[in-house]
Amino acid sequence: MLTTFVQGFFLSAAMILPLGPQNAFVMQQGSRRQFHLMSATLCAISDGFLIGVGVFGGSALLGQSTLLLQCVTWGGVVFLLWYGWGAFRAVLHANVELEQEQSDDSNAAKDRWRVIMIIFAVTWLNPHVYLDTIVILGSIGSQLSPELRLWFTFGAASASISWFFALAFLAASFSSVLSKPRSQRIINGFICIVMWYIAWQLAKQGLIISG
Repeated sequence: MLTTFVQGFFLSAAMILPLGPQNAFVMQQGSRRQFHLMSATLCAISDGFLIGVGVFGGSALLGQSTLLLQCVTWGGVVFLLWYGWGAFRAVLHANVELEQEQSDDSNAAKDRWRVIMIIFAVTWLNPHVYLDTIVILGSIGSQLSPELRLWFTFGAASASISWFFALAFLAASFSSVLSKPRSQRIINGFICIVMWYIAWQLAKQGLIISG
């Protein structure tokens, strides 16, 4: 059981570590110390849920549904282009400043819901998340015996929890440097490049699927 747990942990870690929309957004929120722990929690919960779906039968369904994969792919392209454009505008803004949480409760609530919506978008509109969690990890875990599948899922989900919280805490610990306007310009420029690059990769993938 422990071997299966460790196998799930390291396989999941290999899927999560490459920089993607989730990692970039959690890092950005950590640098601003704005709902970074909530962002890490939502990313970890989403990944854990998708891994469980894949291990317990969802991998075959997604692999056979070309239409579903197409919808997710092109929805992801549109969202990533839009989010990258927002980051690009922040880089060009002459007086770009760190968006601090407002003391007003209504503004704080709006910021919280904005973060929640973006987290769900960078997760559920990112086909790479489905491929990594449901298709790859799910197909591996589904080959195990029923009593070991749960241990594999726990191991894979634990890697996601460990990574996102480590990233959030690390970015927050350096927020005194990362929150400066110049640092935020660099971070936003980096995020813009990442988002547009992934959108380009997804667009190529979508054309291949449709072909």
